[in-house]
Amino acid sequence: MSQNPFANPMFEWWQQQWTKGVNPMARTQLAWMESMAEALQFEAQFLKAIAESGERMAKCFNGKQPTTPEEVQACYEKLVKEVGDAQMKRLEQASQLTHDFRKRLWEEI
Repeated sequence: MSQNPFANPMFEWWQQQWTKGVNPMARTQLAWMESMAEALQFEAQFLKAIAESGERMAKCFNGKQPTTPEEVQACYEKLVKEVGDAQMKRLEQASQLTHDFRKRLWEEI
């Protein structure tokens, strides 16, 4: 009479421990991937803001072009402010991201 090698209580205990050990690692990896997805989203938003400011700069010189240095300066200042605001938002989100990642990891642990 042959015995099933998988009907061993020790094997069953080991299998339960193994599945418990894999799940926290998978959840940790998921938390990391969620944080990376958020970081990529922030970068995409920043790149979009830069592209939009470049488009508006091109519009400054299409059609009715600025005729005085003051008009050119006003156009540049507006665009620099928009890009600066986008950069500040990006930095704020990036600093929050590390906090959110640590919070996710702690929840998974």
